[in-house]
Amino acid sequence: MAPKNVEYIEIAHRRAAEKKTHVSFPQLKYPSLRDEGLRDPVQWLIGKSMDDGAEGLWRVHNGIYNFNDFLEKHPGGAEWLELSKGTDITEAFESHHLNSSVNKVLEKYYVREAKTPRNSPFTFEDDGFYRTLKRAVVEELKKVPKHIPSYADMIIDGLFATLLISSAVSCWANNYWVVMSAYLIASLSLAWVTVAAHNYIHRKTNWRMYLFNLSLWSYRDFRVSHALSHHLYPNTLMDLEVSGFEPLVLWNPRKKPVHAKFAFLIEQITFPFLFVLNFLKRLILNFLREGFFTEHYRWHDGVGFTLPVWMWLVSGCSFYEAAVMWLWIVCTASYIFFSIGSNAAHHHPDIFKDGDQVRDVTPDWGMHELEAVMDRTDINGNLFKVMTFFGDHALHHLFPTLDHAVLPYLYPVFLDLCQKYRANFRMTSSLDLFIGQIKMTLKTEPNLLDNN
Repeated sequence: MAPKNVEYIEIAHRRAAEKKTHVSFPQLKYPSLRDEGLRDPVQWLIGKSMDDGAEGLWRVHNGIYNFNDFLEKHPGGAEWLELSKGTDITEAFESHHLNSSVNKVLEKYYVREAKTPRNSPFTFEDDGFYRTLKRAVVEELKKVPKHIPSYADMIIDGLFATLLISSAVSCWANNYWVVMSAYLIASLSLAWVTVAAHNYIHRKTNWRMYLFNLSLWSYRDFRVSHALSHHLYPNTLMDLEVSGFEPLVLWNPRKKPVHAKFAFLIEQITFPFLFVLNFLKRLILNFLREGFFTEHYRWHDGVGFTLPVWMWLVSGCSFYEAAVMWLWIVCTASYIFFSIGSNAAHHHPDIFKDGDQVRDVTPDWGMHELEAVMDRTDINGNLFKVMTFFGDHALHHLFPTLDHAVLPYLYPVFLDLCQKYRANFRMTSSLDLFIGQIKMTLKTEPNLLDNN
């Protein structure tokens, strides 16, 4: 049980300040490179490889595996393995592969036992919550009609078509109100296309994931910062979507500088420019990190520039006019996207944050995921809202490779096992999460939770 006294609070603050170890998981090393450089996804991968004991290969639980000959055979696409080489991929392996038959493939590439303990607090016991739920979900998926994922496809395809039409109209029209209406619709469509594309980024290589790059952001970077970092270690010191906003916005409960009181204002100022800033940061890394361009740039990094070219060619306006309107659309979409994301499900005083407790036991990974998520009563239940506002968030975190349209079919067995294992699945309103994320930017003292 975590000590419920002032002494613990001081220990927690000291550990954070010294950056020697996690606060919540004192057996772990403070993440290498977490607070250095531009806090970019490639740096996060380098830091993780320094801590994971994967010996330049891939680590799953306590085994070292060599997937070099398996890269092009990987059903999810070679990119997942390319990005994660040199790291411990246990959490990704467990949550991305539902069928236990994958273990037979794993055995073929076994090299040796790892030399060091895992630098992760999470467990995957056969009789634990997550693996029990995973087995039950595999059976439930057999009952889901095959056409169900097409509903999600229709939503993102419709949003993409709306974006193309409205962006062209915003340049073509002469009437002020038509231009403004088209601009706002295009901005909202681009934001929603970017959110909806995240449904496809988690899965095997597919053309819809490239729509994410219309925002000027890189889906490849997002696979690291979101799928391999945030999804697997939500709200811990390993979560790049938390550390990536530091030192401007600090969500983890710590002693904070004076500017933390103005975090909400800082968000409103910076959100419109984050799409462009992510693009520029990636561009700058070409000059700061040797070999970055050849290793991390791909043809799809140019997808974002197809939108202004489309607007120019279809509308008949000058390229300068199309470019200016496009930048307005991108900045407005950026504000909408990050407003949706920051209020989605994770930033609330009642949600677990690294620093909330000293762990004397290793937690089940699925149980931790539910500690880090709150779903929203006004989003769940409507597929369009789920696709465009990060809905059905708890189940999505537990089973990220499943199509959003399939998730509602899993609730009966999910809720049953939550009750059996006393898993902390919670729901609240979007307004409560909006207020909660503001409170978290101000919160300095960790919650003291019971480990029993």
